[in-house]
Amino acid sequence: MPVTDAVRTNGAQTVAVSRAAAELVLKRGEFELAVHLGIVRVEAGRGGGRPRVRQGEIDRLRSEDGFPGTLRERVRTVGTAEGARLLGISPVRFTRLARAGCVTPVALYLNRYRAVVWLYLAQELGRLAARSPELLVGRSPAWMRDRLDSGTDRRPRNWRSRRIERLLTLTDDPWARAAVVAQALDPAQLAEVVDDPYERAYFARVRPEPVFGQRGSSATRDAMGRLMLADEPDEILWRRVNLIMELDSARELRQAPHPGDEPRPDLDALGRPPVSAEPFEPAERAEPTEPTEPTEPAEPTEPAEPAEPAVPVGQGSSVGLLARLRLRRVSGDRRPRTRAGRAAARSAGRGTPGGHRPPAGPRGGSQREDAMGGE
Repeated sequence: MPVTDAVRTNGAQTVAVSRAAAELVLKRGEFELAVHLGIVRVEAGRGGGRPRVRQGEIDRLRSEDGFPGTLRERVRTVGTAEGARLLGISPVRFTRLARAGCVTPVALYLNRYRAVVWLYLAQELGRLAARSPELLVGRSPAWMRDRLDSGTDRRPRNWRSRRIERLLTLTDDPWARAAVVAQALDPAQLAEVVDDPYERAYFARVRPEPVFGQRGSSATRDAMGRLMLADEPDEILWRRVNLIMELDSARELRQAPHPGDEPRPDLDALGRPPVSAEPFEPAERAEPTEPTEPTEPAEPTEPAEPAEPAVPVGQGSSVGLLARLRLRRVSGDRRPRTRAGRAAARSAGRGTPGGHRPPAGPRGGSQREDAMGGE
């Protein structure tokens, strides 16, 4: 077995859930349902990672008689048509039984038309036929007719109750249990019971997630979120009371984290340099130059010798960026304003021995010679 798939947790060898599903010959959905029903026990991963399965748990299930057929039969789900065929009744009668609450869905999905399709455990349908055969033949009982005539549909409520009860058995943490119960209340109802917004935000962090993470399309997740909300007054009251009880137990154990509760990390201990509080000052700063009025051309003057030979700008020059910007701004302000002035500057450059133009005066010159500082 690869080292990445098997590790030791508390002295016991554990494997990833994907590896466990492959060894148990279960599909991803079947494995999640097996975990949800308590058939396969998982353990929390180290550091809040994905759940893992002990190798001993896998060996126990593989040693059962009839493996893997018996294990897959325990998690086999059917829809309305196949469920009606198993019970020997029509799909219409099967739907009436489900709407009246005689059978409880265990899962759901959305079809191509975005309609909710309920799934039922095949073994539970067999137990229903053995327990209440009178529901499958003849006239429906009076209580069932009254419930259906009032427009009641118990499928969402029964699925919701079953899911919450199973999730509560999978965790012992009071805050996680409170987060599970809180899923059945809409935001307005939840805010009335839990007035602290940080506690409500903490629910999202500790709420149990599927073993393989969030799956399915966003439309499916939205549909499940809507179906998880209690919609009848008696159920809403029951969920509110349960949430208050779970929340009291959670607060006695520990308080939900609030901003400022966690100490700030020590930067020296982490080996990071502390951030300086002093404002940043640039290495070079261009001095502002006041614009001057154009004057008559002045006699060229010899430029001062630079301390180090200057390199022409644009040819690997070491002149700083701010200095180059200053040179461009200064020279741009002193360009000749008339065509005659530019012609005079060009003629003066051609008359210089060696083909070099003289240094720029107030109204002529080039940025290149200003940067070189003279020959």
